[in-house]
Amino acid sequence: MEALGRQILVEFYNCDKSVLQNKKEIEEAMVDACIIGKATVVTHTFHEFSPFGVSGVVVIAESHVAIHTWPEYGYAAVDIFTCGDTINPWDLFNHLKVKLGSSHFSNMELKRGLFETNGERIPHKIEDDKNISTTPTHTDTFNTALHEDDCDLEEKLA
Repeated sequence: MEALGRQILVEFYNCDKSVLQNKKEIEEAMVDACIIGKATVVTHTFHEFSPFGVSGVVVIAESHVAIHTWPEYGYAAVDIFTCGDTINPWDLFNHLKVKLGSSHFSNMELKRGLFETNGERIPHKIEDDKNISTTPTHTDTFNTALHEDDCDLEEKLA
């Protein structure tokens, strides 16, 4: 099986509270992590909350990196999602761990977009005229059921 992307969900604990409250430092750490990881930065936006916290996202051509901080608890939740095989999301993780001053963390890596490809690699980007033959690893029953339920709901509302 091959995956379109990798997503790391991170809980950073015991972080430097002054960093977690500083929008500029968070933004620099996040953008620098993407650059160090060789991601293609498309755009980024960050917001500082009153009285505590910063939230932000760096949109990268390969997906995104997002953060939400709780300085009063020394905690940050980070989502690192990369597609393709040119970026190692753990490089971004390591940079952020240092910049946030985290002395404790937990994480979970998910493979996203899993397909049975009969041993062939899934390209991150494909040419318009190239058709990739893949089979999802999960049945489409759930999605079909949701779609059918949506149609029934629309009929009931009409």
